[in-house]
Amino acid sequence: MSKNDVLAVILSGGKSRRFGGDKATTLLGNKTLIEHTVDKLKNNFKEILIVTNDSKTNSNNKGLFYTKDIIEGHLGPLVGVLSAMEWVASNQKDYKWILTFPCDTPFFSEDLINKIINSKSNSHKKLFFLKSGEKRHNIFGLWSIELRERLRADIEIGDRKVEDWANKIGTEVIDINDDESFLNINTKEDLKTAEQKIK
Repeated sequence: MSKNDVLAVILSGGKSRRFGGDKATTLLGNKTLIEHTVDKLKNNFKEILIVTNDSKTNSNNKGLFYTKDIIEGHLGPLVGVLSAMEWVASNQKDYKWILTFPCDTPFFSEDLINKIINSKSNSHKKLFFLKSGEKRHNIFGLWSIELRERLRADIEIGDRKVEDWANKIGTEVIDINDDESFLNINTKEDLKTAEQKIK
């Protein structure tokens, strides 16, 4: 599998309740959180899709696209994943996989992109996640487009949690020793920690 088969997807459709505002557009250094992620992905992918429910989105950047959750109500990352898959289908793209990233984890190493994509060569699974220590990072995921129909059906009957749905489907987990990549900005205190790190 080559990167040409993979669409990079940033999931940014949450309400950011714990943060108290829109995390994606929060400044860290001289860039917003989502710009940190976009800048890393554009070095590795020809197109990037951002799943967001922000009505003010627009872009003049070639290869950067936006779509909204296909089901309203901030129902979680699984709906965001399905929305990306439906975007691929409705726009008649040739992608066979989507590789998802959170909008609020700006320090991930670009090396992780190749690690998760290359892991496909040794497995017949259709879903891959990164893991560091005892924690599985379910938003850093490589998802086969072939899962689209199953995912849609399961969401319709009430499946909402990535963890539970992934366990039901079966996943391949890629163990890495890189806790630094997964500093997740959920609160203002997390942002302060990130600001110290970026300095």
